[in-house]
Amino acid sequence: MLMKASSQSLTEQLSSRFAQRIRDRLLAPGARLPSVRQCAQQQGVSPSTVVAAYDQLLAQGLVEARKNRGFFVREMPHDVATAPAAHGAGPGRPDAWATATGYTSGARPYAPIDASTLIRGMFHQVSAKPQPGMGVFPPDWLESTFMPAAVRKVTGTRALNDVSLQYGEPLGDAGLRRALSKKLAALNVHAGPDNIITTIGATHALDIVSRALLRPGDPVMVEEPGWAVEFARLTALGMRLLPVPRRADGPDLEVMARYCEVHRPKLYVSVSVFHNPTGYCLSPGSAHRILQLANQHDFHIVEDDTYSHIAPEHATRLCALDGLQRTIHVSGFAKVLAPNWRVGFLAAHPGLIERLLDTKLLGTLTTPALLERALALCIEQGQLRRHAERIRTRLDAARARSVRLALGAGCRFAAEPAGLFGWVDTGVDTDALAQRMLDAGYLLAPGALFHAERKPSTLMRINFATTQDAAFWKTYVQLVRAM
Repeated sequence: MLMKASSQSLTEQLSSRFAQRIRDRLLAPGARLPSVRQCAQQQGVSPSTVVAAYDQLLAQGLVEARKNRGFFVREMPHDVATAPAAHGAGPGRPDAWATATGYTSGARPYAPIDASTLIRGMFHQVSAKPQPGMGVFPPDWLESTFMPAAVRKVTGTRALNDVSLQYGEPLGDAGLRRALSKKLAALNVHAGPDNIITTIGATHALDIVSRALLRPGDPVMVEEPGWAVEFARLTALGMRLLPVPRRADGPDLEVMARYCEVHRPKLYVSVSVFHNPTGYCLSPGSAHRILQLANQHDFHIVEDDTYSHIAPEHATRLCALDGLQRTIHVSGFAKVLAPNWRVGFLAAHPGLIERLLDTKLLGTLTTPALLERALALCIEQGQLRRHAERIRTRLDAARARSVRLALGAGCRFAAEPAGLFGWVDTGVDTDALAQRMLDAGYLLAPGALFHAERKPSTLMRINFATTQDAAFWKTYVQLVRAM
């Protein structure tokens, strides 16, 4: 709350609050600030105090005033990612095509929203309360005794010297790659150790694939709603995003087919199992048609299987059906085991491995073998599997509680609740709601974050592990009613 007894004036306190949120990316470029009247009501101050605070933000270059529209966070030059205009979307295309694809004659190219809003929220905790917008399990869910034991085992004096005093294997620790090969076989994804490359997390694996297979200006199909970080990363590399609507059984195949005919995409990025943010899982029929399109139009598929540890083994995966012919499997262990170990991997066809490995070596040389060896022990001794089973059981119970609380708060689920995330319709603008909840100490993940181009949304993503607190939903109801 703003304090009258503070050494700072109310204007300075309010201005500083907004300025800090903008610098921490908790208010992303393009976000609209509350109207003067709304802000005055929310903060319990006079409209003149809000006007003075907004004037200070204008003077600092952090916001801009748009006539008859309000105040907006400025698009700083280093935040603006420009992408080449889409080809083949000129005059003469049917209106249905323009609607389906999002491209119209003269339309500007897709640009990512500021994905660092969620990333920075992982490091800048807005309060000690459970955070509904976070994309990870709470730390106490991940605590174990077997991880420290595995690290101790691989850090004996002789072993530590062997690992630390020379570069590791270019592909990654051989023991870990053997363990990963066996683990993938259980998912019907058959890749030998020499077809696996370890990486610094799953995001690094996705980056290696993009840098190895794409060139600036290449069109890439992405699922929408989808992962904001991937949108931003691809656009920063100069790729053209082609958003494909994600449905319960998979992507909109009609839109994909039209993209293939007009834009000839080079890559399709997919989360087949427990899609983020909807929780959808790919159906066998959709998977078969996607692979047909890939073969017919000559594009690769990178399948991000980040949530495989909490998903059923029998779930449909493109890599299993395709045998890694056109697909590349990507996963990691940050979500379920140890976020700061940063161990991920990719599995690909032998014909691609050398290109992918060259890209890894140019970026990082090798990956640290110490934690890779510790992870191999956790997999080989069955500890990771048992740990994941415990988390799945705990998540099932948490999901049931969170769903009851969300429905009781008047929310509607836009997708059947599954996995770690819920895709919830609030009935109000979640960008505006997110700012009000931030004042109450809660970081939300509004729907606009999951679209390739920012647009108002009543949807938000919730983390089932962090939304079991009735206090959060009580605050949520109060603020939604106030809106």
